[in-house]
Amino acid sequence: MDFPVSLIEGRLIKRYKRFLSDIQLSNGDVVVAHCPNTGSMKRCQQDYARVWLSKSDNPKRKLGYTWELVEIDGEHLACINTGYPNKLVGEAIANGVISELNGYAAQKAEVKYGQNSRIDWLLTHEDGRKCYVEVKNVTLLEEDGNGYFPDAVTERGRKHLYELADMVAEGHRAVMFFCVSHTGINSVSPAGHIDKKYADAFKEVLAKGVEVLAYKVDINQQVMVVSHSIPVTDTEFVC
Repeated sequence: MDFPVSLIEGRLIKRYKRFLSDIQLSNGDVVVAHCPNTGSMKRCQQDYARVWLSKSDNPKRKLGYTWELVEIDGEHLACINTGYPNKLVGEAIANGVISELNGYAAQKAEVKYGQNSRIDWLLTHEDGRKCYVEVKNVTLLEEDGNGYFPDAVTERGRKHLYELADMVAEGHRAVMFFCVSHTGINSVSPAGHIDKKYADAFKEVLAKGVEVLAYKVDINQQVMVVSHSIPVTDTEFVC
C-alpha cells in the first residue's frame, strides 16, 4: 500500500482529546493533526518523537493534516492510523502473501455477521465454505521486547472473539489476524496485564477452534506492505 501523498516530517508535542495532536513541523510551525487511533497508543506517543503526517487538499476537512507514522525509541517505525490494517491485509490476501488464507474464490469486506458486527474480510470457497477474518492492529512493544494486543481494555474486541467462536460452532472457519504495524515487534501475545478478560477470552476461543495469525508489516515513509508471519505466544508481561 502506497501512501496517497508524500509524508511530511514533524515532532510530536502532544496528543489530546484522543483524536487531536499538536505537531511541530521542520519549519517551526505547529499544526493540529487528526490522530486516527481510538486506542491508548501506549509507547507510541513519546515526547518529541519524530512523526510523519499526510496533508489533504480537501477544503471541507476541518483538519488538513493526519498523523500517520511515529518513530519509537529512536529506531522503530509504527503506523498509528487504524484505517490502514484492513486494507493492508486485504491486499495481502488478494496477492497470495498469506499462505494460510490462499485458495478462496471470493473475498468481501465489511460483511454483516454476529451481533450487529461486521467482519473485516469474508472469504468464500467455490463450494460455499466460508472463512471469517477479523483484523486487529498491533503497535504495542513493551519493555520486555514483546508485542502485545490490546493496548487498552476493549469490550468490543472481546465481543469479536466470541463472535468468531460462534462462526466456528456453525461450521465455518474463523481467524483472528494480528496486523503488526510496528517494525520492532517480532512476536505477539494477548495483553493480560492490560485486559485480563480479553486474554482469558482469547485462550478460550482458541480452544474452541478459532485460529490466530500474526503478520508483520514492512514500513517506510513511502509504502507499507504485509511481509511475513511471526509467532503468537502466551508470554505474560512482567513489569
